[in-house]
Amino acid sequence: MKKIIKYVIVDIMRNKIVIAYTLLLLAISFSLFNLEDNTDKGLLGLMNIVLIIVPLICIIFSTIYVYNSAEFIELLVSQPLQRKHIWISLFAGIAIALTLAFVVGVGIMVLLYSFTATGLILIGVGLILSVIFVAIALLAAVYTRDKAKGIGIAVLLWLYFSIIFDGLVLFILFQFADYPLDKAMLVLSGLNPIDTGRILVLLKMDVSALMGYTGAVFQNFFGTAIGMGITLLVMFLWMIVPVSLSVRKFRRKDL
Repeated sequence: MKKIIKYVIVDIMRNKIVIAYTLLLLAISFSLFNLEDNTDKGLLGLMNIVLIIVPLICIIFSTIYVYNSAEFIELLVSQPLQRKHIWISLFAGIAIALTLAFVVGVGIMVLLYSFTATGLILIGVGLILSVIFVAIALLAAVYTRDKAKGIGIAVLLWLYFSIIFDGLVLFILFQFADYPLDKAMLVLSGLNPIDTGRILVLLKMDVSALMGYTGAVFQNFFGTAIGMGITLLVMFLWMIVPVSLSVRKFRRKDL
């Protein structure tokens, strides 16, 4: 497993797309922190990049990489190796490589310009989202042989988590405006890792007052040790469940 992981990491880190992705994040991070003297504004702008661009690149690149590595995967399957170990090694290699790219592109700048609790949470959210969307990408790729269809599914999943989900939540809030939905919003936020990450960062920036009573509910929940523990568990499940489902499918898949 270690050799497979090492090979995948080295292969990805030499990929021009990943290099460009790292340099783009680095340039954006540097620009945002130098445009304003207020580092909080830089973090707020960087948050939007972390919540939108990072998941998009991770899910699309991972999906394409799996399809382009089809011959390599078939070669590994022909060896005396368990399919479970092959797929987990592939996932680990892609996830480690993309999280390293994120650390270089965003993490270094955040640590240099805003070494605060908010900055550390932003880095943590970015790392977790990178791993989650790699896991989702592998799940999308393993369920169809068609490369175009697989990439299309990956893009649709990103659109759902980034845009469509928020629209559905707003629709629910509008339709049931006469009912107390503040606690229900806690449950709904757990169904979208991007929303959960956004809430964690915004609350740490002390802008929960702008969210009204719902912000107070979020503050009371996410601000406690139990709430934070539940949140981390939910994010952990977002990493484990897609990987487990994709491993199960890969073990039964006819290559």
